[in-house]
Amino acid sequence: MDIKEYFARISYRGSYDKPDLATLTDIFQHHIRAVPFENLSIHCGEVIELDLEATYNKIVRKKRGGWCMENNHILSWVLKTLGYDVTLLGSKVYVPEYDAYADEIDHLLLKVVLDDKSYIVDGGFGMVYQIWQPLELVAGTDQPQTPGVFRFLEENGVWYLEKVKRKQWVPNQSVSTSHNVEKEVCRRVYLFTLQPRDIEEFRDRNTHLQTAPDSLFVTKSMCSLQTPEGVRALVGWKLTEVKYNYRDNMDLVEIRILADEEMEKTLKEKFNVTLDKKFVPINKSRLSLF
Repeated sequence: MDIKEYFARISYRGSYDKPDLATLTDIFQHHIRAVPFENLSIHCGEVIELDLEATYNKIVRKKRGGWCMENNHILSWVLKTLGYDVTLLGSKVYVPEYDAYADEIDHLLLKVVLDDKSYIVDGGFGMVYQIWQPLELVAGTDQPQTPGVFRFLEENGVWYLEKVKRKQWVPNQSVSTSHNVEKEVCRRVYLFTLQPRDIEEFRDRNTHLQTAPDSLFVTKSMCSLQTPEGVRALVGWKLTEVKYNYRDNMDLVEIRILADEEMEKTLKEKFNVTLDKKFVPINKSRLSLF
């Protein structure tokens, strides 16, 4: 495992001798634009491992992406290597179709302390809820970013992340299946506490999420990547490309349904992903990721 090899993977050419907020933000943005949030391993007969070297080999050497327990695990290694004060945290993701948070911790995120301020760094959420910059851990303060306005709320030691959404302009309405796009103004993202976690605490959940028949990751194949203008995502056969703040506080959402024979080329051209094994797309869950 070599930090310079990782930097080459994310095309980062900046300095890294000073562990400050500007460097952290720069590395983080390079990561989310180079490393997809994806669960394709589940849908091409691979097992997602929590071992750091296996994750490094997958993301850095094979130029793949990963989900939160991979993306944020490798980010924690990168930041610790550079001298940052990093703590693993666990969160419960909000599930809109049940209007509830997950029963158990199912998401890994990072807390970074810099100059006596705490920041949440999360490079493993993907889609339109992916933050683009570290979020200062303060309650009740709007933190505008290009994807939208994020904010934390806090109650009795439990922190809640939410995102204020813009309106969406979807030119091709015929393939849009999200019935709540216009109604939803603010989306809860997840809740968490500041209890430090160890990667081993995620092992059972890592297995469950890739094997349980009702797991979102089993019922949907997904690959999303942040771009300079927005985000692109392939969920099942549906390719969605979003341009943030395209006009008048509105995001442009372009949707196209792909044929099976377009999958391999799309993954390579849009996400820089090449799979070793045959990929079988799936989209059984009705849950909207946008």
